[in-house]
Parts: sequence; structure tokens; C-alpha cells
Amino acid sequence: MKIDKISLSIISIIFLTVFSFSVKAAPILTVYAPDYFVSEWGPGPKIKESFESSCNCTLKFVPGDPLSRLGLEGSKTNADILIGLNSDTISKARNLKLLEPHNITEPMPQLPIEWDDNVFLPFNWSYVSFVFDNEKIEDVPSNFIDLANDPQDYKIIIQDPRTSPAGLALILWIKTIYGDEAQEIWSKLSKKVLTVTKGWSEAYGMFTAGESEMVLSFSTSPAYHQVIEKDHTKSALIFDEGHYVYLELAAKVKGSKNSELADKFMNFILSPAFQSVIPLTNWSYPVRLKKSEWPSEFVDLPSPKKALFLDEDKASKLIPVAINEWLTAMSR
Repeated sequence: MKIDKISLSIISIIFLTVFSFSVKAAPILTVYAPDYFVSEWGPGPKIKESFESSCNCTLKFVPGDPLSRLGLEGSKTNADILIGLNSDTISKARNLKLLEPHNITEPMPQLPIEWDDNVFLPFNWSYVSFVFDNEKIEDVPSNFIDLANDPQDYKIIIQDPRTSPAGLALILWIKTIYGDEAQEIWSKLSKKVLTVTKGWSEAYGMFTAGESEMVLSFSTSPAYHQVIEKDHTKSALIFDEGHYVYLELAAKVKGSKNSELADKFMNFILSPAFQSVIPLTNWSYPVRLKKSEWPSEFVDLPSPKKALFLDEDKASKLIPVAINEWLTAMSR
């Protein structure tokens, strides 16, 4: 069959129109996430692959501080979802009035605390803890008083509570236990602090490089060394006073251009496909995955008998007080 030039042009136009429509038909879901989350060793790449396999969409992660970026962009933001928010700063996030309910009521049986919030959805958690080299420290302290008064000659690296969520959790942890006596604990503990870093990565890197015997981290951190490095020389201090729960959350942005897709992703967060990725990439406990499906290293991790936690109202009131106490002690 002979096709003239006009017919060929018409066919080409139809093809290009159909092709263009099919490309536009695949929406882009934009998720603001911390750098560690989207890194090649973080959970982001596997989560992207898994979600895209069923959503007929493109999942686009934008790295950086999700909350700060949303605050700067305001209602003009391109974000559909924020992930990697910290429970101690959700009051700040809520006050932006740029988030909307997720309406998910699924139980999260692995959480050690009660959680009931229709805006912020937990996806993983751990206990804040000090991780130490068990070949260099043998007689380990069992509480903050023992740690502060420990006669053993070792140094600790911690993170700045003004720039680090883990550092912020530490001062709230101490404040929760000791109240008005927190500054006295810090005045003694400060003598053991080698340095204060801006973030967790720098602090933990210095520790693994052998620059200190102890670092502020999480109770699940030793699992990384056991699984990836086959190294059992790193352990978490478990205090009899209890440990502060470090909770990470996701939230849907108000006015999302892809509202239905955003809802689908929020529900996906609690699915086995998402939750099973968490332990061996984010090195944290999943909130909704049977313990029988956890890696054995996580099942065997020691954990405190008591979980400590502050709701957003209590945390927001204590933060400025706790930071001032910390600054006063560290400046002496």
C-alpha cells in the first residue's frame, strides 16, 4: 500500500500526540527527604523502585532538610510528601499549616509508645543511645550519673542539639529523667565530651575512625557493624533509667497536585514492601512488620526496659530550657 506524504504527516502527528499524552499521563510524586534517606545506601532507591512498580508514576526524591525547605517555599512548594521528620520538632511543622490529614488508622504494633496523630505518620524508630567500643570499655555505666562520674579515661563525641535531631533527643532524654538536676549532669558529663559535631554522620565517622571510644547514636547502630562489617566490637549502652524514643515521620503536604497518588504513598509506607526495607538500609526498627520478619541481628539487639518520650507540647516547652542548660554547662 502506497502512503503519500500528507498521510505520512498525519500519521506522524497522531503518533506524536499519543506519545506526548502517554508521557504526560505518568504523574510525578515529589517527596522531600533527608540526604541519608535518598543516598545509594539509604532506603530511598529501593522504596522508589518498589513504589514505581505499582503506581504508574515517577517517584522523585528531593534531598535536603524537608521541614526547612517547606518553610522557605510555603504554599508554593512542589512537595507532595515530606518524609524523615523528627517527632521532637513536629510542633514547628504543624504550625506551618501546610500539612493535611492522612486518615490512616492502621495499627503500628512495633512502636514502644502510644501514637495517635492524623497528620504525622511514623515509619521507623530507635532508641537514642551511646555506642561504644567494647574492646576499649569493659565496665560500662548503667545510667547517666555513672557515665558522668566514670573514672575510666575515655572520650565521647556528641552532636549539637541546635543542628542535630539526635543531639536534641539527648538533651530531652536527660531533661526527662533529671528535671532541674539536668544541668548538674551536664556539668560533669561535659568533661568527657571530646567534641560536638553539627550532625550525626560527622560524629559517627570520627568514632569509627578511632578518634573516640564512645559516640551518641542509636541502640540499633551496632546492627550495621554486625551485618555489613561482621564486626561485633560495637555495642550500645543500655541504661536502667530508660531510653528516649527517636521517631521518624512522614506527612502529606496540603494542596498536593497529586493528592490521590500522595495518599497511595502514605498507605504504602506501612506496607511490607516499604517496612521490610527499613532495617537494613535505615538501620532502625520498622513500625509495622512482624518481628518474625526482622533480620536476626535486630531481634537479638539489647533494648531498654523503659521507653521515654515527650509529646510535641512538652518537647516544645522544654527545648529552649534544655538547650540553655546544655550551653551553660558546655561553655564552662
